[in-house]
Amino acid sequence: MTAAVAKREVARRRRAAHLPNERREAIAGLLFILPDTLGLFVFLGLPMILAIALSAFDVDGFGGYRFVGLGNYVRMTADPLFWSSLRVTLVFAAMAVPLLYVTGLSLALLVQRSSRFNTAMRFLFFAPQVVSLVVVGLVWQLMSVEKLGVLPRFAASLGFGGVSFLGDPSIALFTIVLAFVWFLMGFYMLIFIGGLQDIPREYYEAARMDGAGRRASFWHITLPLLKPTSFFVLIVSTVTAVAGQQAFDLVYVMTKGGPANSTLLLISYIYQQAFRYGAFGYAAAMATLLVVILMAITLIFFAATRGGRFQYD
Repeated sequence: MTAAVAKREVARRRRAAHLPNERREAIAGLLFILPDTLGLFVFLGLPMILAIALSAFDVDGFGGYRFVGLGNYVRMTADPLFWSSLRVTLVFAAMAVPLLYVTGLSLALLVQRSSRFNTAMRFLFFAPQVVSLVVVGLVWQLMSVEKLGVLPRFAASLGFGGVSFLGDPSIALFTIVLAFVWFLMGFYMLIFIGGLQDIPREYYEAARMDGAGRRASFWHITLPLLKPTSFFVLIVSTVTAVAGQQAFDLVYVMTKGGPANSTLLLISYIYQQAFRYGAFGYAAAMATLLVVILMAITLIFFAATRGGRFQYD
C-alpha cells in the first residue's frame, strides 16, 4: 500500500516537472482566483439568475407563484411610475457622474503633493466615508429644513428667500445630488491620487523645459495619462448613481421619493414594489431591466474609450 502511494507521488512529480512554466503559472492563477469566482457566483451570479427566473412569475408575497411569461415586462410599458422613476434615475446620474468626476479630480490635484497639510486635507475630504449614510441623510435633511436650515438661510442671504430645498419638486433632486457628491467625492479623490502618482515626473519636467505651462501640461500630459483611472471612475460612479446603495439610502432617508415622486429613483421604486406591495415578480423584472441598462452603459463606455486604454498616434 505504501509502495503504491509512493509510486503515484513520483509519477505526479514527474508530470509536474514536464509542465511548461506558462502552464504552471496559468494553473496557479486559476487556483488563486477560484475562491473569489465561487463567491461571486454564489452571492451575485446565482441571485441574478434567480431574479431573471422570478421575473417570469406573478408572486403575491404569500408563497403563491403564477407563471406570466413576459407579463411583468409588458406591465412596465403601461406603468407611468416606472417611466417617471427611470427618467429621474437618468437625470440623477447625468448630474451626479460629471460632478463626481470633476470634484474628485480637482481635489486630487489640490492635495496630490505629500505634506502634512495635504495629508490632513485628504483625511477631511475622505471623512464622510466613515459616517453612516443614515446619519449623512439626516444631517442634510436638517440642513435643508425650510427657513431654519443652513441651505435656506444661505439662499436667503443671496436674495433667494423662500426656497424649499426638499419640498420643491424642481429642486429636491438636485439637493440629493449635492449630498451624494459630498459623500463620495473623497473616495474618488483617493482613486485619482493613485492615478496621478503613477504618472512619471519626467514628463512634466520635459514639458516645462519646452515652455509648457500648467494648463498645457494638464491637457496634454495629466488628462491623457489618466484615461485608465478616468474609465474606472466613470464606470463605478455610474453604477453607484444608477443602482448603488448610497443613492437609495439618501433618497429613502431624505425624501422617500417625494415630493410628488420627483426624487423616486428606479431602485427605490423596485424596493417599494417588492417590500411594500409584495410584487416580487414585477420588482425582479424591473431589476433585470436595470441590469441590462447598466450593461448597455458599460458597453458604451468601453466602445467610446477603448476600455480606458492609451491611444498612440
